[in-house]
Amino acid sequence: MSDSFAYLRGLTAARIGLGRAGVSLPTQRVLEFQMAHAQARDAIQAPLDVDRIERELVDLRPVVVESRAVDRRAYLERPDEGRRLSDASRENLVGRFDCALVLGDGLSALAAQAHGPALVRALRAATPEWRWSPPVIARMARVALGDDIAAAFGADLVVMLIGERPGLSSPDSLGAYMTFAPRPGVTTDAQRNCVSNIHPAGLPVGEAVRKIVAIAALARRLKQTGVALKEDDALALYSREAPAIEG
Repeated sequence: MSDSFAYLRGLTAARIGLGRAGVSLPTQRVLEFQMAHAQARDAIQAPLDVDRIERELVDLRPVVVESRAVDRRAYLERPDEGRRLSDASRENLVGRFDCALVLGDGLSALAAQAHGPALVRALRAATPEWRWSPPVIARMARVALGDDIAAAFGADLVVMLIGERPGLSSPDSLGAYMTFAPRPGVTTDAQRNCVSNIHPAGLPVGEAVRKIVAIAALARRLKQTGVALKEDDALALYSREAPAIEG
């Protein structure tokens, strides 16, 4: 019997056209679902391999910080603790920069380890004239932890690269959150822009860099991020003025 869903399954990792065995799903499909669920749970609980990331970015002199969440359980149960820097970490952030660049574990350390270093390098290479901070590797990080880090550096803009909540088809998805003039404890999600789903089966690193740089460049021009800044406008401007923006 022909499988009418075969073509569609080749276009997406979503679970479609699973078939059936009697009144239930085929055993193979059930096992695949259970495996995907286990991978998602593992991604949430896995610790960030900071040593590995430091080695991959050693020439950029990365800095390691952590939030106030003392362990993974506290991180999951108290999101507010993941949004603020620990007192000891604050002492590691030295210097003044225009743009802060942070790589955090978030809800998927796997994503941060797998795609973060390449994205950090590509962003730096695409904007050689911008005054970036050293890459900040953040443990137990929520998105708003970047606000604290930017404030410590006196940075006008922060780009937070962070592991996204794992899905059943993407346990290694990375997100990039951009915030202009972040204020710790005050800035809301409505004041951020996001480029999400960065992983090989989603948004490739090269395309992600183009979007991030376009949005960040327009944010620096408008001096704001969030609902007032539209990705389509940023990309259109970037396409016309890329050389000028990057400089």
